[in-house]
Amino acid sequence: MKPQARRAAVRHVQEAHGLSERRACGLIGIGRSSLRYEARPKDDEELRERLTELARKWRRAGYRGLYRHLRREGWEINHKRVYRVYREMALQIRRRKRKRLKRPARGETPAPKERNEVWAMDFVHDSLVDGRRIRALTIVDLCTREAPWIEVATSIPGERVVRVLDRLAEAHGLPQRIICDNGPEFLSFAIAVWAEERNVEIDYIEPGKPVQNCFVESFNGTFRDECLNENLFTSVGDAVRKVRTWWKSYNEERPHSSLGGLTPREFAAGLA
Repeated sequence: MKPQARRAAVRHVQEAHGLSERRACGLIGIGRSSLRYEARPKDDEELRERLTELARKWRRAGYRGLYRHLRREGWEINHKRVYRVYREMALQIRRRKRKRLKRPARGETPAPKERNEVWAMDFVHDSLVDGRRIRALTIVDLCTREAPWIEVATSIPGERVVRVLDRLAEAHGLPQRIICDNGPEFLSFAIAVWAEERNVEIDYIEPGKPVQNCFVESFNGTFRDECLNENLFTSVGDAVRKVRTWWKSYNEERPHSSLGGLTPREFAAGLA
C-alpha cells in the first residue's frame, strides 16, 4: 500500500469511528512509524557523474564491473543502487551476437596455486584500416590471470615467440608448463629446442578442442571485446600502442571477479 493510501485509510477509520491514530493503525494493521514515514529523495548526482566517467573509460564493463571500480575507489555503496542508476542512465552495454557452436563437454581444468606454475598462450587475429592483417600473441598466467605480455605484429613465427618468452623469463621467471594449441608456430623446432633447454613442459591441447585452453580463450574474448573491437588501427605501430595501453590497464586497473575484486597485478603481489 502506498503512503498516501495508508494515510487516507487511517483518516477514514478515525473519522468514521472516532478512534485515535494508534487504534486506527492497529485495526488496519499498519505501524505508526510506517504511517509517518516520508521517503527522502536520494541525491545521485555525484554517482551519475562518476558512473559516466567510468563507463567512458571501461566501455564494456557492465554494471557489475563499474560497481567493482566504485568499491575500489572507496564508495560505500550497494550494488542495487548502482544498478538502478545504471539503468536510469541507459548505460547498458549492447551485447554482441556470437555464433554458437556445438562443443564437447568441458573437462575440469584445476586452477594453479602458484605464480609461474602454468602459462597459456594463443594467437588473436585482427586487421588494420587498410585491410592488412595483424596478429597478437597473448600470454596469460593461469594463477594470477596476469598477462605477462601481448606481442603485436604482422607475422609472429616460432623464432619470434621464443624471443618473447626469453624476454619474459628475465622479467617474470620461467613457467613450469605452457598450454597452447597445435598451430605451426607452437609446433616449430625453435619452440621445441627452447622448451627442452629450459626444462619447460609444452602441453598441447587436442585438435579442435579450444575449451582445453579455456583460460586464455576467456582472456582473448575480453581482449577482443574491450580492445580490438573498440579501436581502429591505422598502422602496426598504432596497434602496438593501443594494445599496450589496454594491456597495462587490464593488469593494473581492471578488477577481476575471480580474484576477489583485485587486479591481476595486485593479486600477484599478494602471492610474493
